[in-house]
Amino acid sequence: MIALIQRVTQASVTVDEQVTGRIGKGLLVLLGVEHQDDETTVAKLAHKVMHYRVFSDEQGKMNLNVAQVGGSLLVVSQFTLAADTSRGLRPSFSSAAVPAKADELYQAFICYCRDAGIQVETGSFAADMQVALINDGPVTFSLQA
Repeated sequence: MIALIQRVTQASVTVDEQVTGRIGKGLLVLLGVEHQDDETTVAKLAHKVMHYRVFSDEQGKMNLNVAQVGGSLLVVSQFTLAADTSRGLRPSFSSAAVPAKADELYQAFICYCRDAGIQVETGSFAADMQVALINDGPVTFSLQA
């Protein structure tokens, strides 16, 4: 499981011209699910995302996590993160989970974060989505579990 996280001042996702999720300060989480992922992977990566210290403290150091700054998560499924780009000029998606499993684990990730008390907004699984964001910093990290 892969999470590309971006620290944002605001972000939104739109499906069929309707906003499905919108946050202010927080993290945009692009989430890719691979075929070997399971509930353990979900718990490990969700914990890492929620506790990753990417927000500045009073001294300007990245020492605070999303909960400590009262931020939110916008979680968007993105199977292209599971692409193998090591050969050729066309990505292979052989390591991506099948859609049913990917949706199940995507939903589990969302529930895990909500159960921890974080406000979570979402996109729509497997939809054609338009994501808008203002990357704060810019700060972007790729996390894996």
